[in-house]
Amino acid sequence: MASPMMPAQQAARMVDGLGPEALAKAEAYTTGNHWVLLMGVGVSVLVAWIMVRFRLLDRIAARLEGRKPWLSTLAVSAAFLLISAVLALPWVIYTDWYRQRAYDLSQQPLGDFLSQQAIGEGIAAIIGGLFLTGVYVLIRRTGQRWWLWSGGLAGVTTLLLLLAGPSLIQPLFNEYRPVPQGDVRTALEQIADDVGIPHDRIFMYDGSRQSERFTANVSGIGPAARIAISDVALKQASLDEVRAVTGHEAGHYQLGHIWRSVVILPLLAMLFFYLLNRLFAPTARLLGSDARLDEARGLPVFAVVGSVLGLLVTPMTNTMTRVGETEADQYSLETVNEPEALATALIKTAEYRYPRPGALEEALFYTHPSVEKRALMAMEWKAKTPPNE
Repeated sequence: MASPMMPAQQAARMVDGLGPEALAKAEAYTTGNHWVLLMGVGVSVLVAWIMVRFRLLDRIAARLEGRKPWLSTLAVSAAFLLISAVLALPWVIYTDWYRQRAYDLSQQPLGDFLSQQAIGEGIAAIIGGLFLTGVYVLIRRTGQRWWLWSGGLAGVTTLLLLLAGPSLIQPLFNEYRPVPQGDVRTALEQIADDVGIPHDRIFMYDGSRQSERFTANVSGIGPAARIAISDVALKQASLDEVRAVTGHEAGHYQLGHIWRSVVILPLLAMLFFYLLNRLFAPTARLLGSDARLDEARGLPVFAVVGSVLGLLVTPMTNTMTRVGETEADQYSLETVNEPEALATALIKTAEYRYPRPGALEEALFYTHPSVEKRALMAMEWKAKTPPNE
């Protein structure tokens, strides 16, 4: 009589079940994402150089000379965000549309992609323009400690977006409607009860419009909190997989990972603004810009410093995110107790996140623990925990 497989063997068998062709495709896509991340810094530098070389913001600022400072700053900031988006559009089309279709991760038509990009950039220009205006006001009024105040402003902005995002912003990109009555809704209501989310805040959305990825989320805070599950999940997942994945997402909410971000993001913003305060002048000279720190026409310099610092801090932020993902997996296992379903659901994400990265690759680039590690964790739980009655 054959002995039962150990958890590590079970996890490895699940991954091997994808087949060599699918694993090779996932590895190629994931490795390509690493290069996209690195090359994105070069694109940001090129966009900033073009804006400085052709004095695009300088011309806008000159035309607004004599207007109220805050109004001029707002206009230049919004223009910077919109012009940057236009200059980077070919790169965005390649990374966010062409590559997704090339790897069968999206069926979204180019026209729909571009229309949604336009909506997103318009929102970014308004919100980002207001935020940057606030930063420049603080630079001019709070002296050398402006970076501390600006970090606080980043925290307030994050809170406002968490409140406004689910109800005001996300519906601009997808249609949200109540999950129809049935086994799926009953399962989601049980999870919602566990984390204190009202039943009228459980939604299904047309995630297949943008992506073929199997996903769900619990977003927002306070009265804005809600559970949302993609129609892809309803089409491709079993009921147990839906429960396991939604339990994972509910874990993020119940364990306060959102509030962790509310604390960490302002601290990172303070660090960025502190370093920007010291790196602005030499970076401006390298770009050929004569803008001062308190002038909005110096935003290309902001962008270069931000892109480089963002790349350098990526391993740290990825590590924090991986910790949160592991905690959310553990929460799902403890509350939903569907280890087999959680593992099989995770295996479905391997098509866009290679399941067997090297240790260094995972530490530097992965926002989630490797799929095989997560499946192993689920199988270890299964080996020591009685199944649901």
